[in-house]
Amino acid sequence: MQFAERSIRQATEEKSAEGLRLALFSGNYNYTRDGSNQALNRLAAYLIDAGAQVRVYSPTTDTPAFEPAGQLVSAPSVALPGRGEYRLALGLTRALRADLAQFQPTAVHLSAPDILGNQAGRWGRRQGLPVVASLHTRFETYLTYYGLDWLRPSAERYLDSFYRGCDRVLAPNAPLAELLREQGLGERVRVWGRGVDRDRFAPARKDMAWRRSLGVADNDIVVAFLGRLVMEKGLDVLAETFARLRGQPIRPLIIGEGPAHGFLADKLPEAIFTGHLDGEALGRAVSSADILFNPSVTEAFGNATLEGMAAGLAVVCPLAPSTSALVVDGQDGVLTARADAAAYADAIAGLVAEPMRRLRLARAARISSARYDWNTICAAVLDVYRDLGAAPAQRARSAA
Repeated sequence: MQFAERSIRQATEEKSAEGLRLALFSGNYNYTRDGSNQALNRLAAYLIDAGAQVRVYSPTTDTPAFEPAGQLVSAPSVALPGRGEYRLALGLTRALRADLAQFQPTAVHLSAPDILGNQAGRWGRRQGLPVVASLHTRFETYLTYYGLDWLRPSAERYLDSFYRGCDRVLAPNAPLAELLREQGLGERVRVWGRGVDRDRFAPARKDMAWRRSLGVADNDIVVAFLGRLVMEKGLDVLAETFARLRGQPIRPLIIGEGPAHGFLADKLPEAIFTGHLDGEALGRAVSSADILFNPSVTEAFGNATLEGMAAGLAVVCPLAPSTSALVVDGQDGVLTARADAAAYADAIAGLVAEPMRRLRLARAARISSARYDWNTICAAVLDVYRDLGAAPAQRARSAA
């Protein structure tokens, strides 16, 4: 079995992307760090290593969060009102069109249904190029958190039109892919999952000395939240959940930064805030917790949940398409049928009261995370481009 798995992995890694010239459009390729742009950068790096040329069109800032993969072309943009950390591209300008004409892409990939993505899709179709879209966030669900439910029908109609204009739509998991098919996208839907770094997020990274340095007692149960501190991540429910758990031997650990920091700090004075972490520091923080709590229902995939599973944590999440693709309730995590504070508090309290069950779920979660290999996942996207004629159909290269 190990030999067979190794042979499949080697063949996947050796797929050639020579001849592929990909124009990738993003709303945020590297100016802030989130799961969407991490996946896009992983894909671009994989394709470049396989022989492709990748040029990325995205808003940029003077203070990028990390070095991007591929050739990054800055798209004119403005800061979003009230959310200055994010930028809105102003569309496919004359300069960007000239750059595209010079680059001569063989495929167009849209990662955000914004003005730039919409206009880039129309440009690609006029050029007779295959247009692929990847779904990273359920944007329509954000409206609830900003009191704009009345806009949701219009947003859903726009998103439906946007994705219907693409040759392929890449969903992050099978449940969401099936939902998109049922909504009328049919056979154009494919699955592009996500991977996880199982060396960075691993039980071996647990650091009791680091926990003690934060004032955590050895018998405290550290319940971590990992993600950008924005309200659409379910932070109101998170705060209420921890409020219900006061009096238990629990320390909330908030890993991440964002505009809702003040809201959480006010609601949870007992919480530990690490701010933004990266690399080894991020791996240590996540792996040093005992439970990962992710109350978000806006996730398209759930990168933080998968990272918690790889770190060997018991995870608590709502029952949603993203979480049901990652977690089997009672086997490698806990999924609550209701996405409310009472249900979450009961689930977390149950894990605190039953340490052996918590340990069993954590060990199973670590094993389950092994299914998410980045090379295999990115190779599936390359197959989509090749099936559409965007790169020569070559067999996987091998030493044999």
